[in-house]
Amino acid sequence: MTSVHPPVLVVGAGPVGLVAALTLLQNGIPVRIIDKDHHPRIGQRGVGTWPRSLEVYNFLDVSEVNSLGKSPPPLRSYKPGTLEPLKDSSMDPHMEPSPAIPFHGPKLMGQQLLDVVLRRHLEKFSCSVEMGTELCSFEQCDEGVTAILAKNGISETFDTKWIIGADGAKSVVRKQLGLTFLGETRDDIRIVTGDIRLTGVGLDRVHWHRFGNFNERGLSLRATDEIAEDGWQYFLYGSELDLTKIAESEELVFETIALLIPTEITFEKVVWMSDFRANIRMVNKFSEGRVFVAGDAAHVHSPTGGQGLNSGVQDAFNLGWKLALVQKGLADKSLLETYSAERLPVISEMLEVTTSILDKATASGDLSAGRSPVLYMLGINCRFSIIVLDEFVTSVERKPIGAYGVLDEGHLEAGDRAPDAPNMLQVGGAELNTTTLFGLYRPWYHTMLVFAPSLADATSILGALEVYDKSVVRSAVVLPSSASVTPVASPDLVLVDREGYAYSAYLVEAGQTKVFVIRPDGVIGAIVHGTEGVKKYFSKIFLDA
Repeated sequence: MTSVHPPVLVVGAGPVGLVAALTLLQNGIPVRIIDKDHHPRIGQRGVGTWPRSLEVYNFLDVSEVNSLGKSPPPLRSYKPGTLEPLKDSSMDPHMEPSPAIPFHGPKLMGQQLLDVVLRRHLEKFSCSVEMGTELCSFEQCDEGVTAILAKNGISETFDTKWIIGADGAKSVVRKQLGLTFLGETRDDIRIVTGDIRLTGVGLDRVHWHRFGNFNERGLSLRATDEIAEDGWQYFLYGSELDLTKIAESEELVFETIALLIPTEITFEKVVWMSDFRANIRMVNKFSEGRVFVAGDAAHVHSPTGGQGLNSGVQDAFNLGWKLALVQKGLADKSLLETYSAERLPVISEMLEVTTSILDKATASGDLSAGRSPVLYMLGINCRFSIIVLDEFVTSVERKPIGAYGVLDEGHLEAGDRAPDAPNMLQVGGAELNTTTLFGLYRPWYHTMLVFAPSLADATSILGALEVYDKSVVRSAVVLPSSASVTPVASPDLVLVDREGYAYSAYLVEAGQTKVFVIRPDGVIGAIVHGTEGVKKYFSKIFLDA
């Protein structure tokens, strides 16, 4: 079969498909991305972006999610039948700021705006979403995949090398692959959600308003200017409401909201709405041959905890850099098996986390019950992965930890999220500049951090790196604050950790030589003593390494 470019077909152009496409494009891999809908989806939908996903967007250079996203407003509940405040609380667990964690709170951005932001980044690579284009079927062999597409009633045969299915809970890709999608449908949990335009006497746009309770009848209203100056995202829930009927009628939505808010309400229109019930399911594996699934195509669950869209974006990021290396001929196809192996345990635990929050919300009638810093997703790890290497932790010393993990700034192993460090002084070249470690990490190369007492101590390790392609491996020497800041002539980046943030976050002592290999997805691939450890790690990643 003769394959044509682009070598990757992404099916589904929500945030998961868009992140997959952008990751590949930044790696120099051409992409074709299609979506069966004729027009971009409207609506807020999943709005919460947790700190780990903000880091992903930072590595992708999509700064708008953090700059345009809003911090969650305080949650205000009311005394029954009144607009008299009962309690103000927070929907997001508190985390103290830390130099190692540049994003220490979630940001809210509706999916409609997020899609626009990500599509603009694709356009920088002359890539645009083909709307109204549907995947009908595909067949794969050892050399590639032949897909049958349909647009405006016209069928097209498209030969490609790989397919990524980011086509949602009813995924054609998943069904064609024959992956199991086991789990349960919770008929006891129904929610009608959507976007609405309204004004209410005494209803401010500062708080996230909550009326009633989760079990009997309740309403959540969050002001969002993304819709309009009078725009809100709403959630209706509770067994005493006929949500099936409400979801079929704009008038019933108006009537129900008016019933639950004890003040004069002026309605403009319902912009979008959906009837949601909690499905809790996941695939048995994330790929088969040359075809992969990500996001809702691979896992669906309760919206409590806001982990779904974030998990999907992290799926796509994990897959993207690996697929790029294989497509470039730099890595063996077996590297792609680690996508499923690394993501399955994370998603399995994520379903447990979100279901536990759902059960606590149901038991207490409080949607904010059971939320903890684990939702920030900063403890997610792949310490168990066959491609990570840690020479400093023996199997006896290794702390037992789940894939969802906990954030423990006093412990760091290969497979953990790489910490940030600000105010690093760059001493190469004529000028002295400052940077952050996160400013170095990007999806198209591994970053080698060589912590050493002096540049001379790092020389032999840097020499060993010269065999690796500079386009996919870059290095930086990290010197302690006591080191000389005289500009040096070095082909590699030389940084002085003036305030000790890097040495502290990476748990390195000032006189120690220690090498960290940071994967393109911001995960620590290896923690090793020197040259031999570096070679051993890359032998797991690259061909002929």
